[in-house]
Amino acid sequence: MCAAPLEKYCGSIFWNSSYLDREDPDLPVCVEQTVLVWIPLGFLWLCAPVHLMSICKRSQVNTKHLSKLYISKTTVVCLLLLTAIAGLALSLGESSPSSPDKKPAVYYTNPVLYAVTWLLVLLCQEGVRRKEGAVDSTTLFLFWLLLVVCDIFPFQTLLREALTQGEVSDLPRFCLFYISFGLELIALVLSAVADVPLEARERVKKNPEAGAAFLNRITFNWINSMVVKGYKRPLVQEDMWDLNEVDSTPYISSHFQHFMQTELAAARIRFHSQLKKKPVKSRSKSPEEASQNGLSSALGKGVSQDALVMEDKGKKAEGKKKKKDKKEEEEDYPNSWLISTIYKTFKWLLIESAVFKLLQDLLAFVSPQLLKLMISFTQDKSSYAWVGYLYAVLLLLVAVLQSLFLQQYFQRCFVLGMKVRTAIMAAVYKKSLVMSNDTRKESTVGETVNLMSADAQRFNDVTNFIHLLWSCPMQIIVSIVFLWLELGPSVLAGLAVMVLMVPINGLLATKARKIQIENMKYKDKRLKIMNELLNGVKILKLFAWEPSFQAQVEDIRGQELKVMKKFAYLTSVSTFIFSCAPAVVSLATFAVFVSVSPDNVLTPEKAFTSISLFNILRFPLAMLPMLIAAMVQTTVSKKRLEKFLGGEDIDSDVVRHDPSFNSAVSICDGSFAWEKDAQPLLKDVSLDIKPGRLVAVVGAVGSGKSSLMSALLGEMYGTKGFINIQGSLAFVPQQAWIQNATLRDNILFGSPYEEKKLQDVIKACALGPDLKLLAAGDLTEIGEKGINLSGGQKQRVSLARAAYSESDIYLLDDPLSAVDSHVGKHLFDKVIGPSGLLKNKTRILVTHGISFLPYVDEVVVLVNGQVSEIGSYNSLRASNGAFSEFLNTYAKEQRKQTTSESDGSHDMEDLEDLDLIPDREDAQPDCPPEDTVSYTLKRENSIRRSQRGSSVRIRKNSTLKKSENVGDEKAGQRLIEKETMETGQVKFSVYLQYMRAMGWGYAAVVFVIYFIQNIAFIGQNLWLSDWTTDSVVYLNKTYPNWKRDTRVGVFGALGVAQGVFVFLGTLLLANASVSASRILHSKLLNNILRVPMVFFDTTPIGRVVNRFAKDIFTVDEAIPQSFRSWLLCLLGVLGTLFVICLATPFFAIIIIPLAVIYYFVQRFYVATSRQLRRLDSVSRSPIYSHFGETVSGLSVIRAYKHQERFLKHNEVTIDENLKSVYPWIVSNRWLAIRLEFLGNLVVFFSALFAVISKDTIDGGLVGLSISYALNVTQTLNWLVRMTSELETNIVAVERVSEYTELENEAKWITNSRPPENWPEAGMLKFVDYKVRYRPGLDLVLHGISCDIASTEKIGIVGRTGAGKSSLTNCLFRIIEAAEGKILIDDIDIATIGLHDLRNRLTIIPQDPVLFSGTLRMNLDPFDKFSDEEIWRVLELSHLKNYVSGLEEGLQHEVAEGGENLSVGQRQLLCLARALLRKSRILILDEATAAVDLETDDLIQNTIRKEFSHCTVLTIAHRLHSIMDSSRVMVLDAGKIVEFDSPSNLLEKRGHFYAMAKDAGITQDEISVL
Repeated sequence: MCAAPLEKYCGSIFWNSSYLDREDPDLPVCVEQTVLVWIPLGFLWLCAPVHLMSICKRSQVNTKHLSKLYISKTTVVCLLLLTAIAGLALSLGESSPSSPDKKPAVYYTNPVLYAVTWLLVLLCQEGVRRKEGAVDSTTLFLFWLLLVVCDIFPFQTLLREALTQGEVSDLPRFCLFYISFGLELIALVLSAVADVPLEARERVKKNPEAGAAFLNRITFNWINSMVVKGYKRPLVQEDMWDLNEVDSTPYISSHFQHFMQTELAAARIRFHSQLKKKPVKSRSKSPEEASQNGLSSALGKGVSQDALVMEDKGKKAEGKKKKKDKKEEEEDYPNSWLISTIYKTFKWLLIESAVFKLLQDLLAFVSPQLLKLMISFTQDKSSYAWVGYLYAVLLLLVAVLQSLFLQQYFQRCFVLGMKVRTAIMAAVYKKSLVMSNDTRKESTVGETVNLMSADAQRFNDVTNFIHLLWSCPMQIIVSIVFLWLELGPSVLAGLAVMVLMVPINGLLATKARKIQIENMKYKDKRLKIMNELLNGVKILKLFAWEPSFQAQVEDIRGQELKVMKKFAYLTSVSTFIFSCAPAVVSLATFAVFVSVSPDNVLTPEKAFTSISLFNILRFPLAMLPMLIAAMVQTTVSKKRLEKFLGGEDIDSDVVRHDPSFNSAVSICDGSFAWEKDAQPLLKDVSLDIKPGRLVAVVGAVGSGKSSLMSALLGEMYGTKGFINIQGSLAFVPQQAWIQNATLRDNILFGSPYEEKKLQDVIKACALGPDLKLLAAGDLTEIGEKGINLSGGQKQRVSLARAAYSESDIYLLDDPLSAVDSHVGKHLFDKVIGPSGLLKNKTRILVTHGISFLPYVDEVVVLVNGQVSEIGSYNSLRASNGAFSEFLNTYAKEQRKQTTSESDGSHDMEDLEDLDLIPDREDAQPDCPPEDTVSYTLKRENSIRRSQRGSSVRIRKNSTLKKSENVGDEKAGQRLIEKETMETGQVKFSVYLQYMRAMGWGYAAVVFVIYFIQNIAFIGQNLWLSDWTTDSVVYLNKTYPNWKRDTRVGVFGALGVAQGVFVFLGTLLLANASVSASRILHSKLLNNILRVPMVFFDTTPIGRVVNRFAKDIFTVDEAIPQSFRSWLLCLLGVLGTLFVICLATPFFAIIIIPLAVIYYFVQRFYVATSRQLRRLDSVSRSPIYSHFGETVSGLSVIRAYKHQERFLKHNEVTIDENLKSVYPWIVSNRWLAIRLEFLGNLVVFFSALFAVISKDTIDGGLVGLSISYALNVTQTLNWLVRMTSELETNIVAVERVSEYTELENEAKWITNSRPPENWPEAGMLKFVDYKVRYRPGLDLVLHGISCDIASTEKIGIVGRTGAGKSSLTNCLFRIIEAAEGKILIDDIDIATIGLHDLRNRLTIIPQDPVLFSGTLRMNLDPFDKFSDEEIWRVLELSHLKNYVSGLEEGLQHEVAEGGENLSVGQRQLLCLARALLRKSRILILDEATAAVDLETDDLIQNTIRKEFSHCTVLTIAHRLHSIMDSSRVMVLDAGKIVEFDSPSNLLEKRGHFYAMAKDAGITQDEISVL
């Protein structure tokens, strides 16, 4: 043994057991001088190299100033160094040759060791000071801590010795020891304080974590300030701290992308080589063609050439093999690369958290061993008291360490989950900016948003617990080993039961997965419909179609709930198995144990150690299946994400940028298709456009004009040929894409702000007058999709954006169709035309307006996707080709231009004088500004809400004073309210509301059942404790069989009873929660369909969808789960406390202070956590809405090459969200560590009281109370977690019910119903009709009175914003009258139900809105009409040929938003809708805006013919369309200024005449008509 040399070394005895075998134990001096000195010093020496490296690394010295703290630390260490030197001097001085007794070696080596160590500490401290961002050192703190702890033993030894001897034997050393001990204590305190350098102070203010010292980090104290703030008042986004750099989106995203590129490239290569192995399906395509097509793109993606050829071949033969390929098709994308990418990106976090988990798992097994020692200590009455106290302290210590490790592990795991979610969201966003059209078609916007929300969240949830994959099996193995040591082979019985559970669980998991997938399917479907329903809610209201859509949604919801119910039943079965498991396992084990041989007697040590081991076993056994199920769900998400992220990117090589070409845009013999292998839409197009020219593209609907634009933008697949573009692009799409930002931001679109340039653009785009009317001018916020701008304004903003961007080439896709003719003329003149802003740029203009063609340089005529002719206007007219036919159809419009060329030039001058109304406004100050597209205030969309909720009055009289009241002006700026966020505690009424939805009976029964289950659980354990006392009673007697059988029987019965009750409870709860879900959803849906239009104009759709998605999801799945867990936890905690008090009544004293602390911690935590969760969900919405916005404006973003800017914006939005997610994660840890310490105190006190009352208590009860206490930590933790989760989740009920209590519009059907065939005549009468959009706003229509006779055709004209659309809204009661009334056939429309009214009127709306579903559903959602009738109206609306040409005919699926039809076709479908309804009153709202002249003609003729017996009101942009009306109503600023036949009005030379002159209509033309 090595004791001898050590004894020689110290000169005293090293170890003797007599030291411990007494009432007051002590350690031998030799141990104190060697082992206890070496432990801390060894630790430091091991860790020092890390710190020394940072000194060596830096060549230049960091010039951080020396802080006071650093100086005091150094001083203390220097003093310690002096004590060490003094000690050495003392020893050397004593061992002078003269003195006979030589001191042992230890007296020389220890001072030297210490001196070297202190020097090392000085170096380490300098290393820490130089390290970037370090505020303290963990290793140094732990070193000081170890040192102080180890020095406590010699501390008390020296004291005791001095006290017993009455004097100090070695005074100098005695003094030196206590001096150095004092200095060590000071050093320990100093090392626990953070040393924040001056330059980091600011950063630490914004992010306290950066300045938190070691103790603060492990106890998460640094978040205290936020928790306290959150308790005092609800937190807001501004209170959030900055993120650490490593947690920020740009950092995570760039790392993830770096690994993703390599992994994905490898996966693509794997995928293509697999494709090769499959039998080649056909070799139809010539290799040359394929290579031309594929090579360029392939090289860009690192995919081998032949693989691409293979792909092309594969696709050809696919048609025939569709059915066989179903199986193969599922994997037709590069797969299995996502997981490895995630692993490589976050490798170190994973490893760190694994280490903590391992330590924690190992410590978990120490407690049962200590418990065993503790029980045997209480049973052995002769043992010393200090042993008991030691055990109690050890229990506490082990528990505390376990808590610390566990929390560090959780912190890292949750942060990992957050990072994974962030990485995936950023990747999905990035991908969506570059995805090709094929990939875009595969998934709707909704589904892509789902990838970002649901699937990323799934990954987040799984990564939180990913380590359980190895930790669970490990825990299981270790516990079994320990159990074997306790009970021998009979453990196998319990094990067998557990093993049997596994296949059952596997079965349940696969079943659950199937159900889950089905559930997702219904969810997607329901959200898709909801999304469309909300997008087209205006149409639903105008056509009174709500019931049909409500039924559709309810139907899907019904199926979804069926599936949910199945899932819930399945869960209850698995819960039953789980709650039975521990009972059955312990029953099997104990029964076998006692029946194997009569010698086996259950002693308390055995029973309770086994029970606490079984308790440890419960967790991994319960978690594994849950983890497996979660992983299974994640594989679904993984596949979806891999498919999306691995999809084809847009082919950037379709468009080349070769500077050697001398033309701005050239297409060489190009054919382009929308999908990779579809038939090309544009065939053999060749174009050559010189820089600076204005080229018009004309053609009928569907001839490929918009496709040509897309091809130039590189959005289409080039099947052959190429496009070359020189210079930057600007793009104005046909349907303007407006961002939810200020008007100015929409125009600047990321370019720097230049006041003069902006003003020029605004003036040229005729936006000046509109801005005057907007509350905050160009800083007014525009709603989602530009909701508070009229169509014309949107188009002009979109044009202004292009004009401001100063690009080289402008692609203008029919920007003039959505604006009034005079505005169109102004735009052409001031922006697009030969003398406009863009006169030196290359412009390609798709147009339907013939009047502009004479002024363009070149006209390109498209027919069926081919260029039929190109040339100047005159040469084409002369050539008698397609173009001249196109024109001759419209001879009447041409007449004025063709009279003579000179006339043409004169025309231009004409255009000049008609500069636009604003000039006239200056002339007559009292006349309201006319073109002021004051739509913005008057149109239904223009709903403004100030932040204070006060309504803003905009003065419409002559004095448009800008600075009337600055406050007011600001108030109008925001259109969209910030989402309301409930603050403070969730009201109890919300819980009651949920309980009411569940049903009171259900709720009560569930509670009672769970209560009984808990009683059974306690009973079982008390029975066990009683059973173990048998070992004392029958100490040396034989154990009677009957006794054994009763013991086992009762124990088993109680165990099974628990399982049965849990099963029943869960089953009932499942039923209750499904019914609650049903009730809440149908209430929500029912109400949303009945709220007035105003609500939708002021609420972003995303917010409403969020209620149907996230909140309903919470109500469906999260609430029942957390409700159940909460109940079980609550009862569990109460049961535990009851049992401990039963065993050691003393404990009751401690309960009260513990409960108080617990209560406060929980209140603090819940307040903060709940608010952080709310901030999280509120800051999440912008991520998704920005994403949705991006996807819908992709072509614009790509055209302007602004992908980078949008990526940045997305990163900022995600960061804003992370700022509330990260503190939430930390606040959970903050709570957990405090609760675990409370739990550890419970363990400590229950052990302590057991030691104190050791003589009066029996072993069984001690075992019972401590094994219960060991469990309480977890349960306490869960209880708070569940309480707060329940509170957080119940917010969903609150949010849903907020929308179920919104103000409704009038009743759909009232008691006074109009006659069946009303309106028979179709007479309209307005009686002094006034209306305003919302109470508090100005009137939009100022007392309109007029009579419209039966079957009259009325044209309604007026400058933009004169109130034309408001008139239609009033007819349909989208807005209700302020005064006056409207009579239709002498019935006041305000007295009847909305549906009765709306069903009898028909409108052809301005934007043709279609819903996804069949064509038939879009025409006749209620299935009222026969197929014959539908075909007839299709024929009348000129769609019959198109529809009969489709494979499915009427069953043809319309894509989301009607994407797969051209705008013209959509407009014709709306006409068909109107024809089908056969109402007596028809309203046409600017229906001809987006249609070319040909279609326009078709529509006009159909309307004249089919609606000849009806009253028709036409709101016109093109005056031509209403020249044949019986009368024309001219509106101005909400009043009727003229109302007469067109010819009379022209003679009057009033407003109408001015407008007609603008549009170039003359008197003689009318006579022709």
